[in-house]
Amino acid sequence: MLAIRTDLAEEAHALWREDAGETTRLPGVLARDEEAEGFPVTRVEILDEEGETALGKPRGTYLTIDISAYWQREEDAFARVIRAVAELLTPLLPEEGAVLVAGLGNPAMTPDALGPRTLDHLLVTRHLMEVLPGMRPVAGLGAGVLGTTGLEVAEWVQGAAEHVRPAAVVVVDALAARGLDRLCNTVQISDTGLVPGSGVGNHRMALNREGLGVPVLSVGVPTVVDAQTVSRDILAEAGAGDTPPAALYGLGSRLFVTPDSIDAKIRDLAKVLGYGLDMALQPGVELEDLEALMA
Repeated sequence: MLAIRTDLAEEAHALWREDAGETTRLPGVLARDEEAEGFPVTRVEILDEEGETALGKPRGTYLTIDISAYWQREEDAFARVIRAVAELLTPLLPEEGAVLVAGLGNPAMTPDALGPRTLDHLLVTRHLMEVLPGMRPVAGLGAGVLGTTGLEVAEWVQGAAEHVRPAAVVVVDALAARGLDRLCNTVQISDTGLVPGSGVGNHRMALNREGLGVPVLSVGVPTVVDAQTVSRDILAEAGAGDTPPAALYGLGSRLFVTPDSIDAKIRDLAKVLGYGLDMALQPGVELEDLEALMA
């Protein structure tokens, strides 16, 4: 059977419903639609082991923002999408204490560079507490990938967390989606931590509360889709939906598809996530302040 790869809990829930029947309710999972700053939000809560098994995700809360309207470049869309990210992040963060933000991924590979580039827009304050006493201490870590550092991402983050002693860790990473329409159009926020590379079949050590001893939030945007999944969808649209799954294996089994405009979109999304984190971590800071501070 062809495996469907996705890091998105909302997609995993939709796939389960496709298999089980549209009206079937999944035990151990609650899902409902919400809204933030005019953007549609889907909240998926995995409540127990049954829900974990069905969706293949750890229990916790997953918030998925559909930001496709952002790319229409309406006059206030940039400010609204940043406020939406901040609004959903804020209740998941502890009210006080230092926060470590880890940008995961390979900065030399554009679809995987979202995490490191988000740090370029992070308001790092931990070293400035004597002159900025009213702000929350925030530290940033650009955690490289195993292939270029020889260190697991979890080792980087764990080492930094032992030194910073944060009240929470936030990890930012590029994700994999099941559908092309999700690419760069969805932001997922969760309180469950992250298993880097899981969506592309490259499972690494988990970054979660069990491993780090503090709450771990994750923020991500899907930037790639498995080529086999795309091929299956194209064949189905062309009327060849009965193609045997085995026919999709072969030369394309390790290929992933990304948008042709990925450079520009990663640049925009890194700013959206960075500023959204800033506004959630530093209540009272406005977009105008961030634009001035980051100039």
